[in-house]
Amino acid sequence: MTKPERQISAALAALIALQVIMLTALYAGVQPHPPTTTPLFGIAPFLGASISIAMAALILGPLNGADGKTLSAMAALLALLSFGPQKYLDSQIALIWPAVVLGQLSAIVIAFHVVRTEGEPRKHSQTERS
Repeated sequence: MTKPERQISAALAALIALQVIMLTALYAGVQPHPPTTTPLFGIAPFLGASISIAMAALILGPLNGADGKTLSAMAALLALLSFGPQKYLDSQIALIWPAVVLGQLSAIVIAFHVVRTEGEPRKHSQTERS
């Protein structure tokens, strides 16, 4: 595994951990937790979808072809809905800033590597060559 692959995998794993913790806090009612709904969707289904997309990117290989890169980029974008710059205006920012900062840094790492490797040929894993 190359250094960029390790970095983007670590960023995806960080997003998965953050989202699982927020989902757990929501179900347990531990403050601060995300609201149960937003005007457009329910938070629990949204976090479930976000976690699933990040896990799929890890399984496919986050930089492995268009499919892996697309899922990685989608995971970063979905994470920014939860942890994006708009959260600095949230009344609970003093309580949630560590998650916001880590979520944003993870999304930046993912976006950087996806954009940087765009146009590179698909990498084949060891199992695909067998």
